[in-house]
Amino acid sequence: MKPVKILVIAGARPNFMKIAPIMHAMHKSERLEPLLVHTGQHYDVMMSDTFFKELNIPRPDISLEVGSDTHARQVARIMERFEPVCDEHKPQAILVVGDVNSTMACSIVAAKKDIKIIHVEAGIRSRDRSMPEEINRMVTDSITDILMPPSKDAVENLLAEGHHASKIFLVGNIMIDTLMESGEKIGQSEILSRLNLKGKPFVSLTLHRPSNVDNIENFKKILAALEIIQLEIPIVFPIHPRTRKMIADFGLNDYVASMHNLILTDPLGYFDFGKLVSSSHFVLTDSGGIQEETTVYGIPCITLRENTERPVTVWEGTNELAGCDTDTIVALARKILDGKWKEGRIPELWDGKAAGRIIEILEKVL
Repeated sequence: MKPVKILVIAGARPNFMKIAPIMHAMHKSERLEPLLVHTGQHYDVMMSDTFFKELNIPRPDISLEVGSDTHARQVARIMERFEPVCDEHKPQAILVVGDVNSTMACSIVAAKKDIKIIHVEAGIRSRDRSMPEEINRMVTDSITDILMPPSKDAVENLLAEGHHASKIFLVGNIMIDTLMESGEKIGQSEILSRLNLKGKPFVSLTLHRPSNVDNIENFKKILAALEIIQLEIPIVFPIHPRTRKMIADFGLNDYVASMHNLILTDPLGYFDFGKLVSSSHFVLTDSGGIQEETTVYGIPCITLRENTERPVTVWEGTNELAGCDTDTIVALARKILDGKWKEGRIPELWDGKAAGRIIEILEKVL
């Protein structure tokens, strides 16, 4: 029987940790023929290329090189460049992960060409349509043929939206596959020695969402909380390029520099960042994936958002929502420092075996 050709789409840094175990598992399947498409939504070396090398992902078969732009222009460019790829390679299916612009753009093209769509990480919802990612999730899931949610709440979301149960396959959290597979190399990272933090308590911080860093009032409230927290414990901040730009644009460079225990670094590779998070006393973040990683590590997490598309990390894990309110962020940090944080547990099927379940399902249904 001729293998089923699947275009596997990656576009931005969060995608790479998710496609790595899927690509590795697909290459072992006699039934599936994967081709890796890199849209180039992230093009910075530390935000993209490093991940291909570290996670042993084969070089992309197809690169669209779309680069950065506004959401609408980027989506349009991805669609424009992806359509000829579909025409040339004639895949039976595409596989998309997560909720970035590439996920939605390639799915729309596939739907219009009657190519089956597989969405890994389907069904997660923040209920906040001001988030571009929420629009991407909803549009993608509305036209997807094979929905692969990471958790039971995502299954319930899809059923509530009218998707037939026969299209929904609970596979678990694919990102945890990469986390567990990389445990040894994460442990070998020397990042703590390089930052002179070995054996010392510290906090890790990520901050990049437009609602936090493009809004000067919200940004200042978060920085005010950081100013207080860093007086008691160092905060390591691998800074996203656009966040660094907004600090400069808002004239906040001197204010940030005055926080002597706020340690800014360039973006880190996967292993270094994993070592940083897993060694943290707690984590401050507005990222979705880090909420999941901290839950698996059992590390307290304060999410600098009013909502989350991963509520299971709050219900079952180590995560709490703080928004951007200075007092709330500081109070939650104080709770951790006082040893009064909740004990979380790892959600069902977050076991490092999601890729195997994905391949088994695809071999049956395609």
